[in-house]
Formats: sequence, C-alpha cells, structure tokens
Amino acid sequence: MPKLKTHKGTAKRIKLTGSGKLARERAYGNHILAKKSKARKRNIKTAAFVNGKIAKNVKTALGV
Repeated sequence: MPKLKTHKGTAKRIKLTGSGKLARERAYGNHILAKKSKARKRNIKTAAFVNGKIAKNVKTALGV
C-alpha cells in the first residue's frame, strides 16, 4: 500500500492534541456578533472535540 496523502482542508481545520483528541473550532463566531450574548460568544471561542465514527474518518484524512 502506498502512503496516504494528508487531506489539507481537514488539516487546516482540525488539530491533534497531545492526548490524541481532535480539536476543532466552533461555528457562528465570525460575524453578526452584536445580537449574540456574551456567554454564547465566550462558548463559541472554546475548542470543540470531534468524537465517534467521524473522528475515525478525520484521523484517516489526517494520516494519523
């Protein structure tokens, strides 16, 4: 089997943490922020983690 190429679109969006988890950014944090509450905007800033079957697919795309 040849090596798999890293899917660059995925690599730019999802980072592998030191413990092996997959961290991604949350949606809805770029514009129209005036109507969103402070708590909501604060939660949008935190990282979300990819898990389950999708995590397996993402790891394959990243070549991990």
